[in-house]
Amino acid sequence: MRVLIADDHPFTLMGTKGFVESLGYTVEDVCSNGITALNLINTHQPNIAILDINMPGIDGLEILEKTYLQKLKTKIILLTMHKELTIFRKANQFGVAGYILKENAQEELQLCLEAVKKGNQYISKNLENDLLIDNSSETDSVLSKLTFTEKKILELIAQQKTSKQIAELLFISEKTVEGHRTNIINKLELPKEKNILLIWASKHLR
Repeated sequence: MRVLIADDHPFTLMGTKGFVESLGYTVEDVCSNGITALNLINTHQPNIAILDINMPGIDGLEILEKTYLQKLKTKIILLTMHKELTIFRKANQFGVAGYILKENAQEELQLCLEAVKKGNQYISKNLENDLLIDNSSETDSVLSKLTFTEKKILELIAQQKTSKQIAELLFISEKTVEGHRTNIINKLELPKEKNILLIWASKHLR
């Protein structure tokens, strides 16, 4: 597994590099700012990139968003001091593979790398319970923005129904379903990405 590490604190950067190498991973690149990190991800396409959120140039979240929109295969692990739900939600929206608090990095980075290598998502244990509790109420408040029909369509999307199937079930035209889809994406403030509603609904409406 080829790994890139980006952090603007040299001590943290080299410490993380040494630790990751001790686990048997190949650290291909290290850098201290976001622009270089994004360029290296684009050029070398490492399997995993471990990024600090706060970095000069562009931050780790922006890199995550850009790699997600470009459909790059590099899995992103964010190392952060931030415990804010809004930051995690944004990271989750753009397919973050791992989200670890810096204070727990020593205990959790190995577990996180193992999970990501298997194709799973890893969230810092100190955060997980709070996030899961908040996330359900957060989802409820987000869903309250939708009309009854929009909620119904979202539920059917979660069941992997196509626009044509949804139209038949709700006795409306396919064009009307597409209009509702656009409205839902706008109300949920999701990126205009292929299958984004299915991805969101699968995560939040299980």
